[in-house]
Amino acid sequence: MSAAPNAAGVPVRSSPHETLGLKEAIAIIVGIVIGAGIFKAPSLVANFAGSEVWMFAVWIAGGIISLIGALCYAELATAYPNAGGDYHFLRRAYGRSVSFLFAWARFSVITTGSIALLGFVFGDYTAQLLPLGTAYDAAIYAALAIAVLTWVNVRGIRAGAATQTWLTVLEVSGLVLIIFAGLFLVTNGNSAPVAAAAATTTSSTTGIPPMIGLAMVFVLLTFGGWNEAAYISAELKDEKRNMVKALIWSIVLITALYLLVVWAYWHGLGLQGMAKSKAVAADLLNVAFGPVGEKLMSVMVAVAALTSINATMIVGARTNYALGRDWPVLGRLGEWDERREAPIVAVYVQSAAALVLVLIGATATLGGGFKSMVEFTAPVFWLFFLLSGISIFILRRKEPDTPRPFKVPLYPLTPLVFCSVCVYMLWSSLNYVYNNELGGLNAAWIGVLVLALGGLVLLLLPKRPAV
Repeated sequence: MSAAPNAAGVPVRSSPHETLGLKEAIAIIVGIVIGAGIFKAPSLVANFAGSEVWMFAVWIAGGIISLIGALCYAELATAYPNAGGDYHFLRRAYGRSVSFLFAWARFSVITTGSIALLGFVFGDYTAQLLPLGTAYDAAIYAALAIAVLTWVNVRGIRAGAATQTWLTVLEVSGLVLIIFAGLFLVTNGNSAPVAAAAATTTSSTTGIPPMIGLAMVFVLLTFGGWNEAAYISAELKDEKRNMVKALIWSIVLITALYLLVVWAYWHGLGLQGMAKSKAVAADLLNVAFGPVGEKLMSVMVAVAALTSINATMIVGARTNYALGRDWPVLGRLGEWDERREAPIVAVYVQSAAALVLVLIGATATLGGGFKSMVEFTAPVFWLFFLLSGISIFILRRKEPDTPRPFKVPLYPLTPLVFCSVCVYMLWSSLNYVYNNELGGLNAAWIGVLVLALGGLVLLLLPKRPAV
């Protein structure tokens, strides 16, 4: 841990130290994972699964696979606690160039693009509740949300974590409302859709549905984000025990909530009703509570978007901070504010980039080009996710003497399963983008372009090592 004297000559820490408790860590992980996906993906999964048995099976499998991945990350995060998270693992395993490309992809599209898109999700639903009467309502609300949450996070990690805890409580309460709607319909004897759906899908339960793989893709996307816990590993109290607890408890909680929410959708709408629904959560709440359900739905999605924006800001800025510590030419990003216990410059830069993307989205067709650009970088995400999984094997061989407070159980089988899933998701995402276009260009080139631009920046940077 580096230190520099202040005006009084007293050494002051200029890097992360233990600040967050287990509760705050769980709130950040849950807040990142539970986004707008659970309000949309279940209808797609129901359509691809073909039967209620397979539908619930893939959601359970999603939880199990996420837990396997979490165990792998628990080993990495406890052996190498660092604010850089994946960036730090990739740097130790593959060197500075690979880790730089990862940080570049996160900053240029993955993290900042996600913040901007989540801002528009918040803006779209808030505009339904409180229209401003302009053509740019969604963009105005998106920019306002990003600005306010930036202000919260530059106040320090304590303010950001406290906000995250309350937002996560509200977000989970929204899912509990969906579960309550399902229970409400069951207690009132409204189970006809379920019976009808079962009658039409019994024959499909005898074999594996042909589209089950695609259903698994959407399930895993809905579970995505738990790996971001690695970015707070250097700030977690009793990190060696709490990191494992935070990952496991978060995934168990998320899996339980997802299963209960899917059960509520199924009981309220039936399998066929879910499969045909364009807004499954809104349809369920409308069946249970009437028109007021649509308003509740807007509030729930808006809160979920805010929760994910705040959590993404917290972890995303720490990648930029780690990058600044390794590359002196980007040194301002690597400044750590001791009083506020956060990388303030990195937070500002990240939010500024997200606001620029909001401006671009406001002047273009967000639902087309910009949204697609972010979606089409999925192969880049899964490529680096796979490399992080492989780094477990590399670092065990490369640094065998490094203390590992937690070792992934059933090694090497467990990380092999995780890496296999990453390979499958990489292939699936490549297949998806290959069959789409953006501006007349095959979408498969979008990820290549992002990495190529990062490579160009890398060539222009001085090669002087970090101090």
